[in-house]
Amino acid sequence: MSIKPPPIPLYVNGKDYALDVPGDAPLLYILRNDLELNGPKYGCGLGQCGACTVLIDGRPARSCVIPVKGVAGRRVTTLEGLGRKGALHVVQRAFIEEQAAQCGYCLNGMIMATVALLRINPNPDDEQIRDALSHNLCRCGTHVEIMQAVHRAAKLMTETMEESE
Repeated sequence: MSIKPPPIPLYVNGKDYALDVPGDAPLLYILRNDLELNGPKYGCGLGQCGACTVLIDGRPARSCVIPVKGVAGRRVTTLEGLGRKGALHVVQRAFIEEQAAQCGYCLNGMIMATVALLRINPNPDDEQIRDALSHNLCRCGTHVEIMQAVHRAAKLMTETMEESE
């Protein structure tokens, strides 16, 4: 007789879950298949392209190579958890306004990396942006628009903070 392991506690996008899933399953699979969160994408499966990026305790991480048991009790945020219907996160808004997507497959990773960057550096220069996004691959060539979107997001965040003071 095998003993069933306890459910894995997850905290995703502000909601608590207790899931009966294999602990070694990649977080990406659980997010997409069990929680139906399709922001993170399957790209390479090796943690190298950035399409599957989520924030774990506010830091960007590759969900395709992290076992779900590794995030038990930690704060996971996906693209869907940044904003809500009718109230996009400023980074999401900036990427739309700058038309920073062509195929859009890389955008999840680009947006999540941008959110993490702007939390620690609200006014990055081009070199800092390139460094923060260097682990996210875009094959369509929208790099110029992505850079503009990050600068716009930084400006929007600064304006939002000034308005709330």
